[in-house]
Amino acid sequence: MWFKNLIVYRMPANWEVDADALAENLQPMKFAEAASLQDTNVGWVAPHAADPRLVCALHRQMLLTLRQEKKLLPAKVVAQVLKQRVDRIEEEEGFRPGRKRMKELKEAVRDELLPRAFSLSSDTRAWIDPDAGWLVVDAASANRADELIGVLARAVPGFPGRLLKVERSVTAAMTEWLLSGEPPPGFGIDQDVELKARDGRASIRYANQTLEADEVAKHVKSGKQCTKLALTWRDKVSFLLTDKLELRRIRALDVLTESAQQDAADAGERFETEMMLMTGELSALLAELVAALGGAKATDARDREAAASTQQSDPIRLAA
Repeated sequence: MWFKNLIVYRMPANWEVDADALAENLQPMKFAEAASLQDTNVGWVAPHAADPRLVCALHRQMLLTLRQEKKLLPAKVVAQVLKQRVDRIEEEEGFRPGRKRMKELKEAVRDELLPRAFSLSSDTRAWIDPDAGWLVVDAASANRADELIGVLARAVPGFPGRLLKVERSVTAAMTEWLLSGEPPPGFGIDQDVELKARDGRASIRYANQTLEADEVAKHVKSGKQCTKLALTWRDKVSFLLTDKLELRRIRALDVLTESAQQDAADAGERFETEMMLMTGELSALLAELVAALGGAKATDARDREAAASTQQSDPIRLAA
């Protein structure tokens, strides 16, 4: 249930989202099995197998799941079958096909093989906290997160989500915390660190090893900065913070997992318990982390105005 990686987007303070209206917007792009000649297929699926809703909503926290299906058709297989066809044509007609015919033959071979190709599907999850203004994608790569955001933007007219940016340099802040040995209140420094030269050519990684202040100072003096830093938040959640403001290797610590196991009686209750626990803790974690990095950066005057006059702005409703 817990997200493993966090790529965070910011929603404006006056964006009012309704779970039922959002689900209605997603419905036209509900996932369906790919046609025989489709090599890729993308669509929304229910986040929880026991609940058919495309938006799983609980106490104004919402979960979405985007499924991507790809058919595996190796280029070598296409090339091998194509060669057999070309060899046979050359033998029968006495000459090799020209460029145009070769292209047509390749497309025909691909169309013939595609229905028999294996399909591989993967899910990308997203969580929306409209009260705190978070839209978080559980993705290990920015490309995967961007894909989900792009599909969501096509489904929701006027979708306002933007990648989270903060006032302080994340690299400079992590380097400072590491040098001083004093992370922000509520956070503790763990033992995984990456230091990288400004030109990107030289880097050094430490895993499961505590760095001494003088050793860190030596690396910083030589021109390196901290680009990844393992942290623990309030003895509840551990994660790896990157210079791109991505949180990786999210792990709920025992104090949280034991509580969730004790409170849940069946699979449905366990899902709801873990969902509320995860969204509540991660929302608080993000708020404290962003505050430690100087606060969220308003990308333009419109964002600043919306943040300053939340109560005076008309809510943005999803198209039903």
